[in-house]
Amino acid sequence: MKRLKTLFMYALWVVLFIIFSDFLINVALNSTYEPIERRDNVSQVNVYQAEATLVNGRIRGLITNSETNNISNKYLEFDFYSERDVYLGKKIINVNELQPEETQNFEILFKLEDVAYYTVSVLDEKPEGEEIQILPEGMTTSQVVLATVVTLLIFW
Repeated sequence: MKRLKTLFMYALWVVLFIIFSDFLINVALNSTYEPIERRDNVSQVNVYQAEATLVNGRIRGLITNSETNNISNKYLEFDFYSERDVYLGKKIINVNELQPEETQNFEILFKLEDVAYYTVSVLDEKPEGEEIQILPEGMTTSQVVLATVVTLLIFW
């Protein structure tokens, strides 16, 4: 019985260590985000969180459709720039069918270096061109999963 109690205590300490380390990792990662500036005058897009680190970032907000300026079934283009006004990339989101005065949540996650500010544009059609991607350009999702599994097997 004493051995079982000792084994249970070790298991409890391991679980507590995992929870504590996960908490510290999340706090450390979130503390590296710094706010980025918005430079546009689209009043229907309300951004409540726009942050970036040196290599990635996130933008969260609300889209409100108004009766005077309908943005239902349109696209929002987010263009990202560095401190020296160098264009870094764009991300496009689709605005669903919104009734007047209805809102829609959105979240954009991007992987760009040294983003200082962004602009928002309302577009009628999705433009042709390169949009930033989460996955590497030359690899499919299955190839990324396979590479991850092989890497874990090597280190195991």
